[in-house]
Amino acid sequence: MTIDSVIEAFTTEHDLPPSFGLTARTVYWPLLSRLIASASSMSGPLFVGIHGCQGSGKSTLTDFLLYACQREHQVNAIGFSLDDFYLTRRERQYLSETVHPLLITRGVPGTHDISLLNQTLDQIVSAHWPVSIPVFNKAQDDRAPKAQWQQITQKPQIIFFEGWCVGTPSESQEALQQPVNALERNEDPDGSWRQFVNRQLEEQYQPLFQRLDQLIMLRAPSFSAVQQWREEQEKRLVAKLTREGRSVDAAMSPEQIARFIQHYQRLTEQSLSELPSRADVVIQLDNDRAVRSTTGLD
Repeated sequence: MTIDSVIEAFTTEHDLPPSFGLTARTVYWPLLSRLIASASSMSGPLFVGIHGCQGSGKSTLTDFLLYACQREHQVNAIGFSLDDFYLTRRERQYLSETVHPLLITRGVPGTHDISLLNQTLDQIVSAHWPVSIPVFNKAQDDRAPKAQWQQITQKPQIIFFEGWCVGTPSESQEALQQPVNALERNEDPDGSWRQFVNRQLEEQYQPLFQRLDQLIMLRAPSFSAVQQWREEQEKRLVAKLTREGRSVDAAMSPEQIARFIQHYQRLTEQSLSELPSRADVVIQLDNDRAVRSTTGLD
């Protein structure tokens, strides 16, 4: 397949706007060429982290890179998300009862099974086949049965790993003192939730992030864009469910979204500030998610 046919096929299959084609050709394709070149000089898989806040398009970027690897470059690549490794509902329920009620909401550091994630990476690198990658059912807010997990049967040349806090460093104790929003002020007045999250980020997640060979950042213009993007995601979800004749009762209102994203505001703002100097490639987005500039692709 040619570059144009790969991009056109992916755009059609994923029902993306025509503008995606320009981004794919001018940014994502050169990025993939860079990653493939790096992978070719390594004895093991190239482990690539893809960071982006909610709604930034990191899953679409990951899917496109995988698609192009298989269709055009004949490169064996796999991809998974930090979300795939959420703790089970029961495990998060236990944390909410023993540590802090806010930990029932998945997403922040401390709500993932990092031990399982590291074990999975070790199995892939050491070629202990098959390797099972968990699948998380967000509709049921719980991990799917093992029979539904992704099966990896051969060693990949590239591993794409995406997540909203991938690569994010922990904060100083001084930074944790002041709440950043109403959720922290009203539901975490003593700071115990954010202290726990920060400790997990430092002790469990940083060693994982140090395993990354490359870090790609989709950088939002500001945290204020997150609610807009998250509301757009919800509208697309409602439209999809409606077309399929399925219930939309679980859809969130703008008010519910506003509260929900406050769980992630602190670390999203930390990422926007700290990650540009740490990432290998930074793709700067505008409020419409169009690429405004890139660094690291020259």
